[in-house]
Amino acid sequence: MADLQNLQSVPHVIPEYQYQEGEYTVTRGSAWSGPGCHLGCGVLIYTDENERLVKVEGDPENPFNQGRLCVRCLAVQDVVNSPKRLTSPLKRKREDRGKDAWEEISWDEAYDIIYESITTLQEQNGKEALFTIMGTGRDISPWLTRLTFSLGSPNCVFAMSGLSCYTTRVVGCIATSGSFWVGDYSQQYPERYDHPDWKAPEVIVIWGNNPVVANSDGLFGHWVVDCMKRGSKLITIDPRVTWLAARSEAHLGIRPGTDAALALGMIDYIIKNDLYDHEFVDKWCYGFEELAAAADEYPLAKTSEITWIPEEKIARAARMIAESDGAVLQWGVSLDMCKEALPTSSAAFAIFAITGQIERPGGMISPSEILRYSAGWGYEELIEKKTPEIAAKRAGVWKPEYGLLRSGISAAHTDTVIEMLETGEPYKLSCLWLQTANPLACTSPDPKRTLAALAKLDFIVAVDLFMTPSIMALADIVLPVSTFTEKDGFRVGDGFQRCETINKASDPGNTKPDTQINLEIGKRFNPEAWPWDNVQEMYGAVLRDCGGIDGTFEQMRDLAPAYLPFEYRRYETGKLRPDGQLGFNTPSGRIELWSSYFANSNLSPLPYFEEPTPGPLATPELLDKYPLVLTTGARSWWSFHSEHRQIPSLRAHKPWPEVEVHPETAEKYGVSDGDWVWIENQRGRCKRVVVVTPTIDPRYVSTDHGWWLPEEKGAMDDGLFGMWDVDCNNLLEWKCGKAGFGSNYKTMLCTIYKVVEGDEHNVWKGDAAYSYAPKEGAE
Repeated sequence: MADLQNLQSVPHVIPEYQYQEGEYTVTRGSAWSGPGCHLGCGVLIYTDENERLVKVEGDPENPFNQGRLCVRCLAVQDVVNSPKRLTSPLKRKREDRGKDAWEEISWDEAYDIIYESITTLQEQNGKEALFTIMGTGRDISPWLTRLTFSLGSPNCVFAMSGLSCYTTRVVGCIATSGSFWVGDYSQQYPERYDHPDWKAPEVIVIWGNNPVVANSDGLFGHWVVDCMKRGSKLITIDPRVTWLAARSEAHLGIRPGTDAALALGMIDYIIKNDLYDHEFVDKWCYGFEELAAAADEYPLAKTSEITWIPEEKIARAARMIAESDGAVLQWGVSLDMCKEALPTSSAAFAIFAITGQIERPGGMISPSEILRYSAGWGYEELIEKKTPEIAAKRAGVWKPEYGLLRSGISAAHTDTVIEMLETGEPYKLSCLWLQTANPLACTSPDPKRTLAALAKLDFIVAVDLFMTPSIMALADIVLPVSTFTEKDGFRVGDGFQRCETINKASDPGNTKPDTQINLEIGKRFNPEAWPWDNVQEMYGAVLRDCGGIDGTFEQMRDLAPAYLPFEYRRYETGKLRPDGQLGFNTPSGRIELWSSYFANSNLSPLPYFEEPTPGPLATPELLDKYPLVLTTGARSWWSFHSEHRQIPSLRAHKPWPEVEVHPETAEKYGVSDGDWVWIENQRGRCKRVVVVTPTIDPRYVSTDHGWWLPEEKGAMDDGLFGMWDVDCNNLLEWKCGKAGFGSNYKTMLCTIYKVVEGDEHNVWKGDAAYSYAPKEGAE
């Protein structure tokens, strides 16, 4: 067991985590869910004598965000005190699904119904008949996975086609290098930029990410700006001219979905111009010649033709990376959200491997997480060892082509779950636990198909802060949860070197933390797997089981933020491998540009590019009807995915879903700034407000995601909070990559046209089949 004292701590002016400041109690802690986002910034929470939340400010003593906060966190008191919050457990009859026919009940009654219903259905259909869906993870991941496994099911699901968020990059990196990799912004040091071993990256490559708005992989977006002030130069790869792209040395306006081709073209240019790091490649890379042969198929002219990026821009960006003394890849979910995401992420990472930008100051570093529960908490103990026959029933693992699911990944395969719900094969799924997730309006493609599949379930529990379209359409029991100001917890994971604690400050009322709900339900079903009397005791167990740390929540709270010791070039000292051998944690001990991990899973061991389908080159027959390339998921300051839509102080800044359109395109299609339009493709359509901007190529349009309208009527027959009109998932399909990972969320074809009187809404038929009729002519 590790000693807590081995962790580095940050001294505070006021050492206590809670103190008085005038009439207010101030609680120092971390802002994780709920509500969003991923970061867990250091906060100071102000409450009055009645434990009512007054305001939240950034903690200037926290090295992570250094007092800076986004508007969503500054507005959290509007979330906590919102009249729309769920404040009591609710129930309704199964036949009333889709109707606003809720009845308030006690927690005991809710738990009794849940226990009786799930027990009965599992007795009838098997333990595996239960599955769970979580949102972006945040601080529910270990508790929900343990609940799933302790109830005897192997099926914990993230409701995206191809697990197309973060997981694909993690799997791609592990398959080639044995670790995930993040950029070195000094986040691993309490002293941050003043640490003597750190230097600012010479080049930061922002690829498919807008970090000042969307913070992925534990990155606080302002770090990029901090590094720019210290001399870092930017390369931005994005179809849109973002704020950072406008300040970049090179902006590569890529055609969505062609990232793998660009990466291979850069690799080819670097190798043919002898710009790669010979010493690092010779000592620490495996399969270089094979990679060179694969990249040889992508000379600059061909790469430019595929990606729509001028040759000279590709060459300049590749040379900047290769010639820099420290370059980092700040990649986002755009690389996950193409159908062949694994070879895409492998190709992008290979650029930084062959140029030696690995485990060096200002380069790519492997984060040593304090709590490692990305694979879930308890799968091996509760499923693999205890019930191996159940482990073999995890959705998707029986498919030969999804061999990677059998290699250290505990998630069930979401596309397979949808197929199982529709066919009942190879076994019936009968009950769902939906926790802090809104699949219909946020993560799941083809919401009409998703809804029809999930509606077949016999029993559904939902756990959330607010009523959502997914809850209104599907749930039988609803449990209200606490915000981060109303509970204790941990903030770890996502490339973090540190551990923060979420510290309870305000009165939760009749809500309960996610962790407490999972503990209380878990104890009812399987007390042996949940032996703790309270969540604080449980936190001590997760410290031990997932971090190898012998300590308590209270001890960690006194240390927080706590940092693991860190050093560079650990591959030279055996500290990247559990066996202590030199090199990387792969079979060869090297970064495997030719991946034996992929080869053993019957996948291509080398990165490759596959045209996105549909697309201008793959399906030219669709171009007459759908001539524009659509990319989705553009992020906003004012919301996190599908959250915050009901908060007036945030919604006022962005009241409607938008589509960005170039002035030439707007003129061609007869639309103007502020017009309502339909975006349509062969699968469906959604409604948007036009934003005319020169920051996007005339061949593209870009829209945000996660939209629904809480102010609209919620019942199914009334439009489900306007979701059918404004959900861009209407245009997406369930279709994952060859390995089961990746899906085209960010690249498709479309057209746009004005909304006219009499055609303001998608047609909804509120019948038992939950059918949906798109516009005439759409498939």
